[in-house]
Amino acid sequence: MTKEEKLVLVKQFGKNEKDSGKSEVQIALLTKRINDLTDHFNAHKKDHHSRRGLMMMVGKRRRLLDYLMKKDIERYRAIIKELNIRK
Repeated sequence: MTKEEKLVLVKQFGKNEKDSGKSEVQIALLTKRINDLTDHFNAHKKDHHSRRGLMMMVGKRRRLLDYLMKKDIERYRAIIKELNIRK
């Protein structure tokens, strides 16, 4: 992911371009990295070291989504819908 792609996601889901700590921003960044790695595994099926990193990212995103669901269900539903994450 390039700096420009990251900045676009931070602006889209955060309050401003410096707001990278918001749960929605972190979920969006993790989703982008997960999607990029998923494409990587189509070409490199035996890359199990990177697969472990992918599983860790998926777990972290799940924990952030669970936190957001407990904190504010409307924000949770909005981010799920916008990022097309199934639940």
